[in-house]
Amino acid sequence: MMHLTQNNDERLTQAREHMLRQLRERDITDTRILEVFQSVPRESFVLPQDAGSAYEDYPLPIGFGQTISQPYIVAYMVSKLRLKPSDRVLEIGTGSGYAAAIISKLAAKVFTVEVVPELYERAKATLKKLHYTNVICYLRDGRQGIPEEAPFDKIMLSAAPEQMPSTLLDQLKLGGLLIAPVGSIKLFQQLRLYEKTGPEKYKETDLLDVSFVEMV
Repeated sequence: MMHLTQNNDERLTQAREHMLRQLRERDITDTRILEVFQSVPRESFVLPQDAGSAYEDYPLPIGFGQTISQPYIVAYMVSKLRLKPSDRVLEIGTGSGYAAAIISKLAAKVFTVEVVPELYERAKATLKKLHYTNVICYLRDGRQGIPEEAPFDKIMLSAAPEQMPSTLLDQLKLGGLLIAPVGSIKLFQQLRLYEKTGPEKYKETDLLDVSFVEMV
């Protein structure tokens, strides 16, 4: 049994190193981000049957029509938020809880929202088991955000609205950043960065063509 466990641990270590090499090759060079991706056990956030593919650079199903995003997209989005150790971050679309775990290592506190009860319960249990104590999970409609905890320094959407809800932009601090895939699942989506420059004023930057699950 110990020999099998050691072999499995070696495979996971090799897969994790392969993921890190791929991230570096795609210009994810921030050492803080790379260290976090090395430390967070992605295999704990995927379905048991997919553990062997946890570190491959593609999305995996987590049930209920939802996915865990590929490592590169999570790393890219996190890098564009320019997270600081003092930041309070809102994440919309907890899903597996993986992105929240990553962000929690780079920021002071993460407030994450999930609308699917089963995913909420699973992610909350996983985050608790792995001792991510600065992640607070909420079960509610992501479009509403968490107004009672606003404003936030940074906001990240892990699911795509057809149009950016003003309720979420309103919960961003002046000078804060919001990153989100925006657009119809039937057409195309654009990964977009919003910077709040004044009351109800935002600088928008289109970053990448992407494909995310719809915000439900």
